[in-house]
Amino acid sequence: MKTLGMIGGTSWHSTIEYYRLINELVGEKIGTQGNPPLIIHSINIELMRKQNKDEINAKYLDVSLKLEQAGAEAIIICANTPHMVYDFVQPQINIPILHIANATGKEAKRKGLKKLGLLGNKPTMTGDFISSVLRSNYDIETIIPESDYIVPAHNYVSKELTKGLFTSEAKQFFMDQIDLLVKRGAQGIILGCTELPLLLKQKEVKIPALATTNLHAQMAVDFVIDGTH
Repeated sequence: MKTLGMIGGTSWHSTIEYYRLINELVGEKIGTQGNPPLIIHSINIELMRKQNKDEINAKYLDVSLKLEQAGAEAIIICANTPHMVYDFVQPQINIPILHIANATGKEAKRKGLKKLGLLGNKPTMTGDFISSVLRSNYDIETIIPESDYIVPAHNYVSKELTKGLFTSEAKQFFMDQIDLLVKRGAQGIILGCTELPLLLKQKEVKIPALATTNLHAQMAVDFVIDGTH
């Protein structure tokens, strides 16, 4: 098996979910007698909360280089928002970063979806590091909630979900957002916060819900098993 470097910590709840999923999925492939070689570097979540882009880029490059030097053959970033560093970090290392938007785009294409609603925190929804990959690589349009709902969505993610708090109020808020995005033409919903699939389940959503955590973990497993990415 290939050795995978994992950058986690934003939040540690999502890092645990990635670690669990990757191990479980590899076990389904090779049996439970073995487990994948993983190198984990956990970053303090305060780095992301400070929102200093240069500092974030520098930290993720430093960690990526350390993982490469430690023997990682690819890197997976265990959250959506830190993929903002991809364009800065990837050209400066010699191993691939498995991009969460590619994992999402492949599944959306398989399902024939051309217009997706994106839910997550403010940087994920308003940035282009997810939408640009979906547009350029898969010809998929991405829409986000109306401006009045961006801050409330961000607060639910940053003040509750990333701290392991999953309330009925948060669930109802995001279910309402899904309904509004459907009215604007969304054929599927990107659960673009690693904790959102822990809050919302597919059976509760009337259109395809693309759980980025699960799709990303499967991409990691495909790499570990046969080197594809």
